Amino acid sequence: MADYLVIVESPAKAKTIERYLGKKYKVKASLGHVRDLPKSQMGVDVEDDFNPKYITIRGKGPVLKELKTAAKKAKKVYLAADPDREGEAIAWHLAHSLNIDENSECRVVFNEITKEAVKESFKNPRTINDDLVRAQQARRILDRLVGYNISPILWKKVKKGLSAGRVQSVAVKLIIDREKEINNFTPEEYWSIEADFLKGKETFEGSFYGVDGEKRKLSSEEDVKKIQEQMDGNKFSIQKVNKKERRRNPASPFTTSSLQQEAARKLNFRAKKTMMIAQQLYEGVDLGGKQGTAGLITYMRTDSTRISDTAKSEALDYILEEYGEEYSAGSKKNEKKKEGAQDAHEAIRPTSTLREPTNLKKMLSRDQHRLYKLIWERFVASQMAPAVMDTMTVHLYNEGVEFRATGSEIKFKGFMKVYVEGKDDKKDDKNKQLPHLEEGMTVEADKIEPNQHFTQPPPRYTEARLVRTLEELGIGRPSTYAPTLDTIQRRGYVSLDNKRFIPTELGEIVLEQLLQYFPEILDVEFTKKMEDDLDSIEDGEEDWIEVLREFYNGFEPRLEKAEKEMEEIEIKDEPAGITCEKCGHEMVYKMGRYGQFLACSNFPECRNTKPILKKIDVTCPKCNEGEIVERKSKKNRKFFGCERYPDCDFISWDKPISRPCPKCESLLVEKRLKKGNQIQCTECDYKEELQQK
Repeated sequence: MADYLVIVESPAKAKTIERYLGKKYKVKASLGHVRDLPKSQMGVDVEDDFNPKYITIRGKGPVLKELKTAAKKAKKVYLAADPDREGEAIAWHLAHSLNIDENSECRVVFNEITKEAVKESFKNPRTINDDLVRAQQARRILDRLVGYNISPILWKKVKKGLSAGRVQSVAVKLIIDREKEINNFTPEEYWSIEADFLKGKETFEGSFYGVDGEKRKLSSEEDVKKIQEQMDGNKFSIQKVNKKERRRNPASPFTTSSLQQEAARKLNFRAKKTMMIAQQLYEGVDLGGKQGTAGLITYMRTDSTRISDTAKSEALDYILEEYGEEYSAGSKKNEKKKEGAQDAHEAIRPTSTLREPTNLKKMLSRDQHRLYKLIWERFVASQMAPAVMDTMTVHLYNEGVEFRATGSEIKFKGFMKVYVEGKDDKKDDKNKQLPHLEEGMTVEADKIEPNQHFTQPPPRYTEARLVRTLEELGIGRPSTYAPTLDTIQRRGYVSLDNKRFIPTELGEIVLEQLLQYFPEILDVEFTKKMEDDLDSIEDGEEDWIEVLREFYNGFEPRLEKAEKEMEEIEIKDEPAGITCEKCGHEMVYKMGRYGQFLACSNFPECRNTKPILKKIDVTCPKCNEGEIVERKSKKNRKFFGCERYPDCDFISWDKPISRPCPKCESLLVEKRLKKGNQIQCTECDYKEELQQK
């Protein structure tokens, strides 16, 4: 029998650590928490200083029994849950369940699952950190007080199955507020004048800037005509050429938030998926041969961009070896600590820079490899030299009318040789190169074209944008973003359309009630203060009971008022205008987990349901009878098919276009490409750029 018992959360992590520690250690998994507040009741005694009532989680009895048996036989038990509040709480619950003295040196933590880090942590065990435990317990109780008090009121007054939470309610409010901005937005007309200039055989683009050295706004077609009338012909003189050298610094290594955002932009991963795969990479992957199972990245729940000296040194050696000294940022590069960051452990980085993504491709799943590659490239690039750009602005004049042409050229790639940060708005980021131009030259405009534009409303939130906004506002913490986004969709408060959040009617109704009776739950400053208070508990600066008492003293009267005064709201089913083909009753719109759907009004006698089909005004090219409708696959992927299915089995992943191909009369479809959408023929080689609306 092994001398020492080590308890971690997951079997994958247990397998990796046991191999590092050797025969004297037995490593077992608790499979997460073993105790929690009961699901069937509040489980918090408000009168007794918010004393929580913990019970063994259903189904964890056999696990706990096995751990108790192993603990009795071991000389010493080490609790090695994750290095955060949640992990500390798991260790504390295990200590209570297994009768381990929490004041003994039973706790070990490591930021990465490598042989060196694990062995070093066992040389320096510590006691359980009570402040971390109290901070987690305060959050758990706070969320229980909000959820278990407001939710029953919503069930009674609005609809069964609803919930309310501190972070999720603010997230829903942000989405609804953005939708209101979009609906209330009044477009404003503006114009631009673009020109194609010739310099010998070379061409370059320029845009109208102003008149007589002053910037001029073009608000109407009349303004454009005045500018055109002022110009004489199409010859322009170059009066000024500004050249500058610009340095561009690399992005910092990933935090939890920035990883979720970048994985959404570059890999099209949802936040939940990103965290699940990151957990796998952290806990360990079997690399085969002598390498065995190894943790590939450091702990993935962090808001720090700090990097250890050892990791910096290894990255520096790698960069010098692979790219040369000019690409290295040097050992003096330091990451700035972000305001409000916990800085408990490092940024997310590979456990070894020497494990190049290409060498691990065969050992990882496709998604594991893509995420690991993203993390590895971001970290290596963060330790590299800045990129150097040569930028040029050319001022061209015709009778006092000024056009400007701008261009840039990469003089030295630096970190961009490895990685460039993604953007939310996928505009044309190509570096336009200009021909050799000098002051005093005269060039000719081949084409001068005015364009009408209208200002656009702010964009709807993508997952990446919403995570970034929550982080900027100080709402929630790294571990809360993914479950928050998942919850608001499962509850039917919002839905995703083209990867952007749209509020549902249910979400708007619930928000309206919460705003009226629990405004502080939705107040950004109030919610941010609660997060700051939880951080203060973790730092030992605040008493957790006093924080909860201060909150509840203002919260309890609002509960009583809502219980008495909130009116019952009947969410009536909207008639769909069609009859049920099974029983003849009218079909109605219902709200479900994935948004609206059609259901028979004769429920429960008739349980007929149908998805809502969105027509796109295109006749099916296969049967020439039905209309093409937008559908969703089982994996929630959008595709297009004939409304007469199954009689007609036409389907297309690309959106069909109503007009035929001008070259061969076949079907045109809208192709989604990385460089922008394009219209293509399904039969011949005809292509055209899609005009953005």
